Amino acid sequence: MFLVSGPALVKAACRARIIGSFPTANCRTVEELDRWLAEMQEDQNRAADETGAMPAPFCPNLIVHRSNPRLADDLAAVLRARAELVITSVGSPEPVVKPLKEAGCLVLADVASVRHAERAVAAGVDGLVLLTAGAGGQTGWANPFAFVRAVRAFWKGIVVMAGGMSDGHAIAAAETLGCDLAYMGTKFIATTESLAKDAYKTMLVNSRLDDVLLTRAFTGLETNMLRPSIVAAGLDPEHLPVRGAIDIAKDINAAERAKPEAKRWRDIWSAGHTVSGVADVPSVATLVERTAREYEAAKRPGSVQVI
Repeated sequence: MFLVSGPALVKAACRARIIGSFPTANCRTVEELDRWLAEMQEDQNRAADETGAMPAPFCPNLIVHRSNPRLADDLAAVLRARAELVITSVGSPEPVVKPLKEAGCLVLADVASVRHAERAVAAGVDGLVLLTAGAGGQTGWANPFAFVRAVRAFWKGIVVMAGGMSDGHAIAAAETLGCDLAYMGTKFIATTESLAKDAYKTMLVNSRLDDVLLTRAFTGLETNMLRPSIVAAGLDPEHLPVRGAIDIAKDINAAERAKPEAKRWRDIWSAGHTVSGVADVPSVATLVERTAREYEAAKRPGSVQVI
């Protein structure tokens, strides 16, 4: 998650036996990315020594949009770190699939439509992350039930559902639909290990689904953002300016981040439809344990969740 997922969050997730992902753009320089990747690998080895079992892999997220000037350098850093798993987002994975797969890395691609999914499959990816309408940040438009079944009609590889993963019951439902994995984001923003500001975490606890606004005003793509953060920044959610073409370079450039006008990720925050399920700010370990219990309860025959 942009400006949210850092080493502490990723390491805690992996130690809890779930895949920890982070955008490489969260590092201001390639040198910082090298340090993050080395730190994560060292913690993987340390956790294995302490517990006798290897934790889940960490997963860098490469922004493959043509406006990202750091793609080649970030890709080289990921290859140096010998990452086991990579997600590509905001564009075609084709430029990075060959070198990653030659290095033995599984490649999952974010896709927001059946057409995107077909093109990613043609590029040779190992899996598809289906961005459904409920995803936070840059999102999709499709209903998850229809999207999964449409993709499963032509794709037998890995399918990950992103959007609407509010608890273990949602994960069990995704599995029933035919997904192999589920992508949970919003609840992990509100954990003690995330890089999110305390005010952001508090806003997630206090918000509900109706506080999520779908807009193109901040990124040039359809994005789910928190209305209260837009209001706090002095803007009217109902009368936002129309943003032009997407420019990833502006988002990941350190100098731009320091400017007062570059507020769209620093002060205006994203959230998925699952914000209604955020009730507190637990540790990653506690959240994973809680979600696992919910999943097991949902899988029991005849179980019904009572709200």
